[in-house]
Amino acid sequence: MAPRVAPLPSPIHRLCVRILLVSFLAAHRLVPSCSASFFGFPAAAKRHDYRDALAKSILFFEGQRSGRLPPGQRASWRGDSGVSDGAAAGVDLEGGYYDAGDNVKFGFPMAFTTTMLAWSVIEFGDDMPRDERRHAAGAVRWATDYLLKTLAHPGVIFLQASAPHCSTAVAFVHVVETLRVGDPWKDHDCWERPEDMDTERTVYNVSAGRPGSDIAGETAAALAAASMVFRDDDPEYAETLLASARKAFEFADTYKGAYSDDPDLRAGGCPFYCDFNGYQDELLWGAAWLRRASKDDTFLQYIQNNGKTLGAEDSSNEFGWDNKHAGLNVLVSKEFIEGEVLSLQSYKEFADSFICTLIPESSSLHITYTPGGMLYKPGGSNMQHVTSISFLLLTYAKYLSRSSHAVNCGDISVGSVTLQRQARKQVDYLLGDNPMKMSYMIGYGDRYPQRIHHRGSSLPSIKDHPQRIACQEGTPYYNSSGANPNPLIGAVVGGPGEDDAYEDDRADFRKSEPTTYINAPLVGVLAFLVGNPNPGHIGH
Repeated sequence: MAPRVAPLPSPIHRLCVRILLVSFLAAHRLVPSCSASFFGFPAAAKRHDYRDALAKSILFFEGQRSGRLPPGQRASWRGDSGVSDGAAAGVDLEGGYYDAGDNVKFGFPMAFTTTMLAWSVIEFGDDMPRDERRHAAGAVRWATDYLLKTLAHPGVIFLQASAPHCSTAVAFVHVVETLRVGDPWKDHDCWERPEDMDTERTVYNVSAGRPGSDIAGETAAALAAASMVFRDDDPEYAETLLASARKAFEFADTYKGAYSDDPDLRAGGCPFYCDFNGYQDELLWGAAWLRRASKDDTFLQYIQNNGKTLGAEDSSNEFGWDNKHAGLNVLVSKEFIEGEVLSLQSYKEFADSFICTLIPESSSLHITYTPGGMLYKPGGSNMQHVTSISFLLLTYAKYLSRSSHAVNCGDISVGSVTLQRQARKQVDYLLGDNPMKMSYMIGYGDRYPQRIHHRGSSLPSIKDHPQRIACQEGTPYYNSSGANPNPLIGAVVGGPGEDDAYEDDRADFRKSEPTTYINAPLVGVLAFLVGNPNPGHIGH
């Protein structure tokens, strides 16, 4: 026989009890006044300083720079590093970005980072304060100057490598592509500042015999998108970028294949950045950006003629350095939404299907949300999904707001305002509206992670400790429970797990490591919120 359970009080009964209790406490001066949050109603959310967050999200990239630092370097705790990168292959590969908390330059995520930084400026640059627009363009150029170097030598496209023979040039097209600079296995055995690196800086590259349509296609997308950023201020540089994008795409389309399918190149990218999704989406992605930047009908025809065979119909609720399908569909659908190219209608339909997976009220919901409301996908470094998908939500909202189009999600119709609010919730969660009451951006707010998984941040600055810290000498700093001495301002860490918990543990790299491809789309999202501070309002 089941035990007897007392009936739960009704909501009205509970509310009356609370009112009486508050009245009693107020009468006896035990509480200053009655508050909405005391009744169980949500208190008004704190308005975030999106402009401050935007400035810091861009500043982060200066802390990730490799090479000789410029006079205007604002992350002053950093010094020159990797100045002889490429020497083992007889080429100049100085510059670019370290992708995360280590000292390796991975070409594939760096190219994606560049595409997303450029897209952020293209779509939302008008919402940025002038100085931040300039800094954002500078962040793009630091990457594109490096990517141009990877295309400057006939025969190969440098990836990055750990075997000298991989850097041998093969004559075919005047193109080069770098997969990686640095040996990740040896690098990960050390905990040392980039300024002190003593591990091998050998190079992996792709070539006609060892194709890498994925990295070449993403590089084409990055350079094409970046050409639009500099079109007005530096047209000569913009033209160089666009011409180089065409070369990279020609290589990607002529010598088809994924770099991770080649045993030697696989060692250069896997398991850190294996191309699990194949190279087909990067071919369409590169063509789409070349179409956007050049208005050349050749690339429109490429998309129309090759979309089906290259998997344009593949459904995906993911967007990031490996899988471009959702971003491709949003990008290409712009021309259909604006009524210019009706043959691209299917891309809007694919984009709509993706958007519907993100809407909690939709019957086709596939994305998981944590109890605290954060979009969540298993695998670690979850904030990369939060920022990239939020960017697509706002970009698609912008396109829809200029038309009569909406998103049909079965029994509900979703407009641009709904998408904008959905993205804003994710950003507000990232900035502190979460169960931990913690900002996951370093330097923003009153409480943020102190022990991020980042070598340069966790070790004494070379400015304060000019003596070399060798490979194993950094281990005590890694194991320390103390806060990082050099806050990497603007860095966004991987973030909490599916339970909204975050332990601030340097060793838990899945949660505590920042990456460039987390921040790159966030720059555009924050710029939008700076220009559109009122919830529900979409300008421009």
